[in-house]
Amino acid sequence: MYKKPIIVFEGIEGSGKTFHINHLSKYLKKKKVKFIKLREPGGDVNSEKIRKLILNNKSNFHKKTDLLLYLAARNENLENLIKNNYGKKIILIDRFVDSTIAYQHYGMGIDINFINMINKFILKKIKINLTFLNLVSRKNMLIRLKKRKKLNRYDKFKINFYTKVQKGYMKIAKKGNNKYVTINSNKIININKKIVIDEVNKLL
Repeated sequence: MYKKPIIVFEGIEGSGKTFHINHLSKYLKKKKVKFIKLREPGGDVNSEKIRKLILNNKSNFHKKTDLLLYLAARNENLENLIKNNYGKKIILIDRFVDSTIAYQHYGMGIDINFINMINKFILKKIKINLTFLNLVSRKNMLIRLKKRKKLNRYDKFKINFYTKVQKGYMKIAKKGNNKYVTINSNKIININKKIVIDEVNKLL
């Protein structure tokens, strides 16, 4: 149906979304399929600069400032990377619009109408074709975070915050504005790798 889709990987910390986007990248590269991969925050050169500000452990921005920085980083990606490749290459994104709603609205309580208004303004006609929502148990999330050599500011919130965010993600997926595929990250990883590849192949 979509020859050059936008595919997004969402989920809280330790849910395996980055693993799966990297695995899919290797698969597409092997198949010689043209794609670009970016992350949020980050991606574009300017977005990476903003990422360092947001995730720095010494940063203590107000939650509204955090939101505006995330949206600023997204705008740089849209203007410099996404729009230039939209419809020409597959676009893989590690976190996107739904992350902002899950974290900043459901997690931090910022007005969803404000978030939606700015997202709509900067995205314009850009549409997401498929979202993989990676879900993880509290236990496995904590185990995986402990294995990380370095934790950023968003890896250090209280466990209840991540619970709220994950529930927020599930509410977003239930509304079904985009096509969602839920990945249970507590299962054997090879099962989930196959699910991702199979779903992407259907889309292509």
